[in-house]
Order: sequence, then structure tokens, then C-alpha cells
Amino acid sequence: MATVIGTETEFGISIRNSPDFNPALASGLVINCYRGEGTRVQWSYEEESPGRDLRGFGVDTSGDYDSGVVNVVLGNGARLYVDHAHPEYSGPECADALSAALYDKAGEFVMAEAAANAGLLVRPGEIVSIYKNNSDNKGNSYGAHENYLISRLIPFGQIVDYLTGFLVSRQPLTGAGKLGSENERPEATYQITQRADFFEERVGLETTLKRPIINTRDEPHGDAEKYRRLHVIIGDATLSEVQTFVKLGTTALFLAALEDGFFPEALELEDPVTACWQVSHDLDMTRSYALVDGSSMTALQMQNRYYEWLAKYAEQTTDNPVTEQVLVEWRGLLDDLEVDPSRTADRLDWVAKRSLMEAYVDRGAAWDDPRLAVINLQYHDVASDKSLFRKLQDRGRIRRLFTDDQVRAAAAQPPEDTRAYFRGRCVTKYGEKVVAANWDSLVFDASETHLKRVPMMEPLLGTKELVSELIDTSDTVQELLQGLGGH
Repeated sequence: MATVIGTETEFGISIRNSPDFNPALASGLVINCYRGEGTRVQWSYEEESPGRDLRGFGVDTSGDYDSGVVNVVLGNGARLYVDHAHPEYSGPECADALSAALYDKAGEFVMAEAAANAGLLVRPGEIVSIYKNNSDNKGNSYGAHENYLISRLIPFGQIVDYLTGFLVSRQPLTGAGKLGSENERPEATYQITQRADFFEERVGLETTLKRPIINTRDEPHGDAEKYRRLHVIIGDATLSEVQTFVKLGTTALFLAALEDGFFPEALELEDPVTACWQVSHDLDMTRSYALVDGSSMTALQMQNRYYEWLAKYAEQTTDNPVTEQVLVEWRGLLDDLEVDPSRTADRLDWVAKRSLMEAYVDRGAAWDDPRLAVINLQYHDVASDKSLFRKLQDRGRIRRLFTDDQVRAAAAQPPEDTRAYFRGRCVTKYGEKVVAANWDSLVFDASETHLKRVPMMEPLLGTKELVSELIDTSDTVQELLQGLGGH
């Protein structure tokens, strides 16, 4: 299955009781207030080209170092920075979906710690709050992106034909729940996802305007001759560990099967953009969507068909226990959603949050009651003493895959089986000697007059097995570079 996975989350931010609140400045304050392992460095754009398009065109926007952005590379190999006036946590590269879900959860811990520290520096009465959500309900949506390393040999047309239906139909498994609708979509009291209303194209390069279901950014963060990084922007920031795991694991398995040419056919939606928001608005999940072959299927029927194919694929190609766990969780969710969605409240955010709101509605509140708007936001607060999600979890009403100790450790220590290990260990041990970074290289201050770039074009190199002894025995950057010997 797809071997390298990572997530990026733009968090919502507010400073209550602040008459001059500026989200960009507030985000910078939060990032600068994180006290965990890490080092503030310039982010190098020399190897990055966000304007390059998978379809073979676009503007090459590669450059050098961005000195104007607050940027920290963490000891766990992640990146913490300000993006579009939001604090963003970009998790380290992970070798499977379970690890990626853990390091995504670690991002919540990092943001909660940073926000708590920032709260000590603001004026009396001001309260710094960070939310793992995707919409401010004022017309603004911010991203929760997934990244999958895939072979460049997969024709781009196949990615569009096969993946579009999967991404649209998986929304009942990836939604975080939302009051109302936005972006001129039909009215809804409550819907499954926070992002679906904002998608307006099937295929495109944008991530903030005219958002496409299939994003075409061609930025592999690795050997461009061998790899594509599939940048998935349709999906919510999820708090449930099981939900995040299923979201990442099913998509990685799908892409592995696509790479191996396993699918007998593509389930192509006739109008995927319209189906995108319709799936989100269909709380009963009974609506059927027209396919180009003249048939029609519900989102759950499509997901069941994908499950059948991918379970057979996994049976024939792998005995990976993580893949087996993905299939078990996926099957359980699909079965429960078909019988009664409320049975998934222990695993799906949109169902858990709706159950809190329905408790008020059952007591006579209307769906436009301000108390429900508070729930809609407070569910996503990353502060453990304010988060409604955390309250449900602590009461055993939300299933867990990880312990708090595991999450805390992941916030400090890098994955051991990708190049994130080398990045994380280097910024922890050599600190200010790391002067610039990006995903596929580190730049070291090798002497008073020289900088040395160490390329990391292979995401599955730089692992603990390969470099831990060298880092442990190299007291200086010079010793490290000598030990690397050009490899």
C-alpha cells in the first residue's frame, strides 16, 4: 500500500475579548510560544514548486528561503508555522496509516501547549483559543490536507477517473459535522462535513479558491522522476483517532490498488461537484447519485463496493496487520451507518457532535439556538479543559487507539521508519546549526563561511536503523557531515 503518508492541518484561532484581534499576528504568537523540542529555521523553497501542475503545466514558483514566515521544525520531524493567517501543523512523514494518525493527534497536543503558553502573554481578560476545525461559519474555510506518496507511473487520468468517486463517497467516514451551510449551497440545519460546500471543480490546482476534488499540485518532496505526492484537500480535520485512521488507511489502500491496476472499473459520478455537497447534506445517506454508466448508487453503496474490491486486493497482496485493522474498522463503520448512524457516535465526529446538539433539540431548542453554535465550535477546542470532544473521550464515549502518553511522546520524538527521524533528531541535537529546512533537505551551518545542504530525496531513508548510531556518535555537525560521506 502507499508507503508514505502525512497530514497538514490549518487550525482555527481566536483571542476572545481582544478588540484588535489580528489572526496572522495571533498565529505567530502561538507558534513562537511552543516550548517543546524544535528549532526556528528558515523554510527553504528551493526544491518546492506549488505552481507546478500534475497535468504538465503551471508556473514554477520555486525560490530560496522564506524569511518572513514564523517557522519551527519540531523534534518529531513535523513543521509548525503560520499559513494563510492560521497556525498550521504539518505532521512528519509516516510509513503507515496508524503512525500517521498518531502524529496527526500529536499536532493537537502541540497546538494546545502553544496556545496555553501564548495565553500567559496576552492582556488580562483575553483568552487564546485554538480549534481543530475547518470553517468559521462566516464564509471562510481552511484546510485539513492529506498527502500520499505514489508512483509517477500512474497515469494522471486514471487518478481522476478512479479517485473522484471514492473521495466524494467517503465523506460519511471523514466528516466532522457542521451547523448550517455556506458558499451559496442549499440551506441545511446540520450536515456531515465542514468542507463539502466549498468544492467547486472536479480537477484543479487551487486550494483556497474554486477548490477542486482532485488537486493537481505536483510537488513530490522527493525524487520527481519516481514519485508523485498526491495532495488530497477534500476531507475534514478529525479529532476521533479511529476516524482519522480509517480516513488515511482506506485512501492509502485505495491508491496502492490503483497503482497495481487492481480495480475492474471506475465508479464515475455524472456530476461529482454537485454530489459532493449533496452527500454532505444527506444525513440519512439514502440519496442515490447518477454514474456515467447510467446506473446510480448511494455513497454507502459506493463505499461498500470499494470495500469489497480492496478487501480482496489486500487478501491477495499483503498480510500487513495495519491493513487488516483498517479493513476491520472500515467494515464496522459501514455496517453501523447502514443500520443506524447513531451507532457510530463512538468513532465519527459528525455523529458524536450531532448527538450533543440533539440533546438540546430534544429539550425544545431550535437548530438555530445560539447554544448549538457554541457546541459546534467548542467540540473542536484543543484545550483539554474546554473541548467537548475531550469530555466525551474521557467519559469513554469516544473510542481511542492511543494513550495520552503515546500522543505526548509522538509530539517530541520522530517516527523511526522514515526520513523524519533524521530531520527530528538533527534539529533536536544540533539546534541552531540547522539553518534552513524543507521536506527533502536540511541546510547546516558547517563552518563560519560555509553552509551544507544534505538532500533527503528518498522518504524511506534517514530512518533510525540507518542513521541513529551516526547521530548518537557525532557530537558536532562537522562530524555528522563527515560520517554521512555524501550519502
